Amino acid sequence: MARAFLSSGDLIADRRASYADMLFESGDHVAAADLMRQALDIVPAWTAGLYRLGEMEEAAGDEDAAAETWRRLLELDPDDRFGATLKLAASGYAVVPDNPPAAYVETLFDAYAPTFEAALLEKLHYRVPELLAKAIKAAAPGRHYQSMLDIGCGTGLMGDYFRADVNHMAGMDLSEAMLQKAEEKHVYDRLFKGDVNELHYPAGSADLIIAADVFVYVGDLDRAFARLVEVLGPDGLFAFSVETHAEDGELILQSSLRYTHSEEYVRRLLAEHGLAPVTIGREAIRFDRGEPLQGLITVARRA
Repeated sequence: MARAFLSSGDLIADRRASYADMLFESGDHVAAADLMRQALDIVPAWTAGLYRLGEMEEAAGDEDAAAETWRRLLELDPDDRFGATLKLAASGYAVVPDNPPAAYVETLFDAYAPTFEAALLEKLHYRVPELLAKAIKAAAPGRHYQSMLDIGCGTGLMGDYFRADVNHMAGMDLSEAMLQKAEEKHVYDRLFKGDVNELHYPAGSADLIIAADVFVYVGDLDRAFARLVEVLGPDGLFAFSVETHAEDGELILQSSLRYTHSEEYVRRLLAEHGLAPVTIGREAIRFDRGEPLQGLITVARRA
């Protein structure tokens, strides 16, 4: 979304913003920011332009100016579709929120949906669905499930791994565009829009719950775990991934605007919610800027 160009509605402003993007890509971040400010002089309430200006100012090393730009953006867009709150927190100008703005996550993945699978699988070598499927099948060899709930199902990458092993497969996502892509695969019995922190689903109805690459956009997982444990049936399995870190601290907001969770944090939350880990494996889950990104692949059941 940071690279998306949304029209300001003014041809001259759009043209200047386009030139600013060209300068930015060439590495001249200072000149790019100057030209983007000229575009915003014409359309000062252009929210997408303000977000882009903040990125340019940050890259140019003017973090104070970037922070002021993101504050202006929040005034114009209190729902925070562009994640200005996270940008301020990640750069040290605000307290890190427990959870990201829901409107930001929804907007991000609505924009990402058309290229989601190609970007993840072909460019980033995304492995989470494969790794989770392998871990689940190792934890319960040959098990058949009555009901599976795929939290943050996205375009439905997890569905194919379990269709033959599940009687009823449901997928939930915050992004309508992602759900439309999943619907095209005709794998799920039910698809619905929802937020894991506000999940309403029949208690004890799922004997397999999967959350693949979801919790990086949730942050503090306490509410999500509480909701999901209510849904999990007796002897049910809960499988999920998180990105992890080597630094001190249980929960960290990275510059990517994704949250990482320590293994200690994961183990603590599992115990607090009456779940016992079957396996917690550290794996390279995808690439990020050419480097393998470390994550935890976890399968748990009721203690």
